[in-house]
Amino acid sequence: MRSKLYTRTGDKGETSLADGKRVKKFCPRVEAYGEVDEANSCIGAARAFVDDPLLDHILAFVQHRLFNVSSSLATPPDAPFAPPHVTEEDIAALERAIDRFEAKTGALRSFILPGGSKAAGLLHLARTVCRRAERRMTLLAESEQVEETLLRFVNRASDLLFAAARYANALEGRTDPAWEKIGFGLELETDGDEETNRA
Repeated sequence: MRSKLYTRTGDKGETSLADGKRVKKFCPRVEAYGEVDEANSCIGAARAFVDDPLLDHILAFVQHRLFNVSSSLATPPDAPFAPPHVTEEDIAALERAIDRFEAKTGALRSFILPGGSKAAGLLHLARTVCRRAERRMTLLAESEQVEETLLRFVNRASDLLFAAARYANALEGRTDPAWEKIGFGLELETDGDEETNRA
């Protein structure tokens, strides 16, 4: 018999960790792996607009490893089994991918705004969510054990997503939107319709 997607066990604000322990849905451990899951979902959305095989392959790798991160965070240190791991080689792989992207985009010479192509915009969104996940994981590490490799991987993943966003723009021949500290102004043409302008 196929199991149902809904279980009704979380209707009172609790959920189960990987070892079956029941905790509140707002506990730091759940917050941490929930943020990682959100970052993973953002990457999935970005991949829907990626045509380049290399970029898609690297993003798929990040998604698989972020799932490992989520699984590890959902497993308390005293669980009777070991969760999936993230390794030093995984972190090194991200660094090599960043170098590969930057070989095409060149060095960053100014601050840029998130945006450009559809894929780049979504990759920037994924980057910011990944940074938030890292903050939640760091907060969790203040009170509970969190493997250092998990924190380092998520930190490096957000760096990679920034580099990937620039790479996605470069693939489409688009320039990253540069931040203009004071030079950018807002000028609107008037069309004589005051009611429209006020709206």
